[in-house]
Amino acid sequence: MAEAVGILEVYGLATAFASADAGCKAANVRLEVFDKNKPANADKLPVPLLVCIKYRGSVADVTAAVEAGMEVANRMTGVVQHYIIPNPESGTEKMLKISAFDKR
Repeated sequence: MAEAVGILEVYGLATAFASADAGCKAANVRLEVFDKNKPANADKLPVPLLVCIKYRGSVADVTAAVEAGMEVANRMTGVVQHYIIPNPESGTEKMLKISAFDKR
């Protein structure tokens, strides 16, 4: 069975680092690469960069990590979206490796 994935999208890179750290300290998870997005309405957002954190592990650990990450993010700039995939398909697994941070 594949590891669960918890996806947490937050405003800003500093918030992403703090949320990722909190999630990893709260549960037995590992991180996939961060991803970023600068939406068309970026100037109207609290921070003009959205960062996606991807936690991997058991469903229970991923859930605990996402909750801990959300708590930190909400104290900082805020949470955009979150979602937990208990058993990702192989196509989804491939997409988890993609990161716009690799683009110049």
